[in-house]
Amino acid sequence: MTTPPDHGKRRKTRAEPPGQVPIIAVYKVHVTTGDMCLAGTNDHVFVTLVGTNGESERTELDNYGLDFCSDQTSTYTVNTHPMGHLLLIKLEKAQYLFLPENQWFCSKIVVETPEGEALLFPCHRWLTRGEVLELRGAKGLSPSHTSVLDFSLGIFMQLHWKDDAFYGYQFLNGVHPSMIRNCPHLPSNFPVTEEMVQPFLETGTSLKQEIQKGNIFLCDYKSLEGLPTRVVEGKSLPLTAALCLLYLDTAGTLKPIAIQLGQEPSEKCPIFVPSDPELDWLLVKIFVKNADSVIHQIISHLMKTHLLAEVFAVATMRHFPDVHPLYKLLTPHFRYTLQINAAARRALLGPTGLLARSTPGLEGIIELLRRHLAETTYSSLCLPDNIAERGLQNIPNFYYRDDGLKLWTAINSFVRAMLGLYYPTDDEVSGDVELQRWIQDIFTKGFLGNSSSGMPESFITVEAVVKFVTMVIFTTSAQHAAVNSGQFDYYSWFPNSPLQLRKAPPTTKGLVTMDTILETLPNIGDTVAFIISSLVLYKKYMDSVVLGSYPEERFCEPAAKRIIENFQKELSSIEERIITRNASLDVPYCYLQPSEIENSVSI
Repeated sequence: MTTPPDHGKRRKTRAEPPGQVPIIAVYKVHVTTGDMCLAGTNDHVFVTLVGTNGESERTELDNYGLDFCSDQTSTYTVNTHPMGHLLLIKLEKAQYLFLPENQWFCSKIVVETPEGEALLFPCHRWLTRGEVLELRGAKGLSPSHTSVLDFSLGIFMQLHWKDDAFYGYQFLNGVHPSMIRNCPHLPSNFPVTEEMVQPFLETGTSLKQEIQKGNIFLCDYKSLEGLPTRVVEGKSLPLTAALCLLYLDTAGTLKPIAIQLGQEPSEKCPIFVPSDPELDWLLVKIFVKNADSVIHQIISHLMKTHLLAEVFAVATMRHFPDVHPLYKLLTPHFRYTLQINAAARRALLGPTGLLARSTPGLEGIIELLRRHLAETTYSSLCLPDNIAERGLQNIPNFYYRDDGLKLWTAINSFVRAMLGLYYPTDDEVSGDVELQRWIQDIFTKGFLGNSSSGMPESFITVEAVVKFVTMVIFTTSAQHAAVNSGQFDYYSWFPNSPLQLRKAPPTTKGLVTMDTILETLPNIGDTVAFIISSLVLYKKYMDSVVLGSYPEERFCEPAAKRIIENFQKELSSIEERIITRNASLDVPYCYLQPSEIENSVSI
């Protein structure tokens, strides 16, 4: 199973007690270069060993004579402290003298430990300068050999996906943090009673009191009600317009406490709670995640990042000449967007595509897009407003919110400074015909002239332009990263986030068996297709451009260049704070680390 990257947690080596001589362990590193033409390299190659006891120093692999020739295996020595169980190795390649780039194809690395064990780290790929490649061992480790973080999130997922605490955590910091909202009162069509959920609340409190304290949250998938779904073997696939109630305890743990798999309660649509039979509770949670995955992929990911970015890109190219400051500012955030969207229409929405194979099918997808576009508001695209509207300002351990707001603030300050150079007063805004045509095009073509959306139809003030451009840049960079980068982490263990289910939801308690669950999950072919697609979308490609980078240097003014430099410094500061925070987390949240955010919707 391919595992996600280290998610930013920095391991520290263990210091020796004062007065003791450090123990040195010798590791033999056997490096094999591929046998194809031009597989070798003259560049410097470095290795870092990572184990349960920390990591080694970054060590250059350098013997007398030529290294890394095609079809050659060379042996190197790494002297370090005892690493414990070796978990992964990091490879890096750096320029030698002034020679031009020449990629290196590494086939495999075998590490001989001081204990005499030979560990294989398969590679079989090209390495370029500046890239840090992490290789995991081919031999699996049992839970007793390492911590859950060293397993990677993918294996952690397999171990904990059934846990209610991890289930609740994902609504805040998983790949889809856009559905959960505070629940100031229970919906009339979700008749949860005190008696139902009292056992899952802390002692001495009640559901009413917890609602008043702001500790009850809701995920409501009402937009799926009555949605047409794919017909397979003469039957429509099931898709539930579920409601999921969650409770935040004093320890800051968020857990589901009641689930109803439909909008209308009845004997055939009961409310399930954690004390119901274990497999009942597991299956209804799977149905909720099925609904969540559909909304995530079609609305939060496809519509609200990819398709919106396309609207912004086309309007920008249509109305701004290349010398316009907004063209120069925004164009880097549309790199590859039209290309990836064209490819997605073929590969994802084609007759055999990923989304076409999901529960709604093409007909359901189109209807779901129509429903959500009609309800999308400008404020929902602006993160500070979105968080406030959902009542999530104070919920703890909400790293998507914390990191996202830092990025929003940084982008907003950057945009304000840049636009201040070209729009010193509101008069310049109202008098810019190209700017007015741009926003009018977005309003009419992207939002179909829907005034109730709150989308601006024109600009009168500088501040209004600053906010809108901030939203455009945030949407095409940070927001896309938040809903895209974790797909393999959370979708690779398919029962956790299934895009398709086959069997109708339970209507009576106590009848679910493991066979029921297996019959409900998709077949092997569809499962593999979904997982492979999530792997492709998770990859970070060699030519990616990270947030804050403007390699084409469209701005020549010294003041503009200083503003860009300050923006980059602020992003670096945010990065450091996120890494420091993540070092103390069991599950680091890295999707909004600036170095992991692409400047545009390009995958």
